[in-house]
Amino acid sequence: MIQPTTWTVPDHVPEDRVVDFDFMNPPDAVNDVHLAWKKLHEGPDIVWSPYNGGHWIATRADDIEAIQKDHQRFSHAQVNVPPSQDLPLVPLELDPPEHTGYRALIAPAFLPQAIAELEDDIRALTVELIEGFAGKGGCEFVSEFAKMLPIVIFLQLVNLPQEDRLELLEMTELAVRGSVDERHRSQQMLAGYIGKWIEARRRDPGADLISRIVNAKVNGEPIAPERMFGLLTVVIFGGLDTVAAMMSFICRFLAEHPAERKRLVEQPALILTAVDELIRRHGVTNTARVVVEDVQFNGVSLKQGDQIQVPNALFGLDERRFSNPMMVDLERKPVLHAAFGNGPHRCPGSFLARMEIKVFLQEWLKRIPDFETVPADPPRCASGMVNGLLYLPLRWQVAGGRMK
Repeated sequence: MIQPTTWTVPDHVPEDRVVDFDFMNPPDAVNDVHLAWKKLHEGPDIVWSPYNGGHWIATRADDIEAIQKDHQRFSHAQVNVPPSQDLPLVPLELDPPEHTGYRALIAPAFLPQAIAELEDDIRALTVELIEGFAGKGGCEFVSEFAKMLPIVIFLQLVNLPQEDRLELLEMTELAVRGSVDERHRSQQMLAGYIGKWIEARRRDPGADLISRIVNAKVNGEPIAPERMFGLLTVVIFGGLDTVAAMMSFICRFLAEHPAERKRLVEQPALILTAVDELIRRHGVTNTARVVVEDVQFNGVSLKQGDQIQVPNALFGLDERRFSNPMMVDLERKPVLHAAFGNGPHRCPGSFLARMEIKVFLQEWLKRIPDFETVPADPPRCASGMVNGLLYLPLRWQVAGGRMK
């Protein structure tokens, strides 16, 4: 392989581990980002990407799971590729035991019983959004539904103004699929936005999550300003884009697979058990870990300070873990995926994500049971720290009319 001078390949990386794969722009990702990542399974289990400063990628489920659970050898200190110079994301970029107190602060807001109390609001908003365009015979799913549902529910959870949603969505897009400079800019934008709310909730605290954070103590001490900002960044950015992306990928799948869609319409009880299978097939996050000390891992010499990416999508697409992984089996059991991570950093928002996806499927399929993508206007995907579906036009037949 001829290595351009712009590539970063340290001496300890064998030539046969180097792959021409830029996770920010994999070949043909615009059409199918999961298939673009899946091509890494054609090579070694652990490979080196010379792009974005250079980093390892673990491609197989066993290694991804082992790394996710082993913070002693694989630290969360830098989850973004390339490493960010911004303030650490809390608790995401902290390791136990420091991580534990901050996670305990936000976890109660996302426990199953707390999320169950939101179901009526989630369902009412879902119905309102769908009925807003159902009679039009079409929509652009990402902007008209997928990005709207999670952020409206989130703003309710933290008691922030609904009119701020477009501003926050812009920051989120820069944070999860932007360059290093764009990610830095998103943090600056968020710092300006959130500062006023920190002071407001200190003066007049409520029952919302932001009030809990800004007035809390961790290990008996008030939260330091940089830790508080990192925690609020994770709370605000964490659940917006990932849920919208998963929902959009799932909707595209159903639009392009009428047999599976028909089964869910005719057997709605299947939705309850099929949600995790649909999430397994459409994992989205591509976070990294930092190697704590020189280690031999699955035949590779990893050096202290190396970054290694653990793409959750590749976990779910690994045929060594799942039979026919590219196929959605609505009755697959068990579906032990890693779409929300593993170990102490498992995403606390996973119950909320499942709830939103379940309610979306239930209410959408009642009202729009037959729909399809638009051949002349195809969907567009993007890769990044979070894989996304940027554009998904859909069409369906309305009473007395034709598909648009």
